[in-house]
Amino acid sequence: MADLRRTALITGSGKNIGRAIALELARAGHNVVLNGSRDKAACETVAGEAEKLGAQTLIAMGDVGRASDCKRIAGEALDTFGAVDILVNNAAIRPMSPFLEMDEAEWDRVLAVDLSSAFWLARQCLPGMVDKGWGRIVNIAGMNAIQGYNGRSHVSVAKHAAWGLTKSLAKEFGGRGISTNIVSPGPIAGDHADDPEMAAHIEAQKGKIPLGRLGLPEEIAAAVALLASDAGAFINGQMIQVNGGTQT
Repeated sequence: MADLRRTALITGSGKNIGRAIALELARAGHNVVLNGSRDKAACETVAGEAEKLGAQTLIAMGDVGRASDCKRIAGEALDTFGAVDILVNNAAIRPMSPFLEMDEAEWDRVLAVDLSSAFWLARQCLPGMVDKGWGRIVNIAGMNAIQGYNGRSHVSVAKHAAWGLTKSLAKEFGGRGISTNIVSPGPIAGDHADDPEMAAHIEAQKGKIPLGRLGLPEEIAAAVALLASDAGAFINGQMIQVNGGTQT
């Protein structure tokens, strides 16, 4: 259990990796602020699960691809709990578009959700972390942060930039008791279950993983929980690859 109850804001926490992170942080003794853009019922289900683990919860719906929504989401968390001690930027979109067919609107949308949201939310949460002299920011990347992907140049650019943002914040705020790290998951079982083509693509990656299986959302959550804990205080500015040994 945590030494004291802190508050964690996890974007995109209604399902999959975000859900697992929220529940793991609730299990560690933290309050959790859940976020989704559309499916409030999914967030309500996760909130019920987190409350059974002893957490106080808040559902702050909103589109993190909009600066105004990020400000409101963080504001609701701050108004309810007084602080956001742990920020997990998990929400992301990963559309497939050949580079020459991609329009500017899609490019801008992916960068807003997958990159700018981390900037906007960090700007809202960092002042309170600085005041306390304690904070954790954990960004979620994926293998797009390490290698380019055919048909996903916008996602790869956003995730590469999120890695750069992570390193910069780690240097700027590390001396104030705030660590910033990024977790890069490999192929995860159940991811994109609502998209048969993408689900099949993820399943096909199994043969490239030395452990011979897909990862579990709970395994990503365990890495995030370590980075968010007092035990992970000396880990700063790092990319933690949780991918079963997949080589890039």
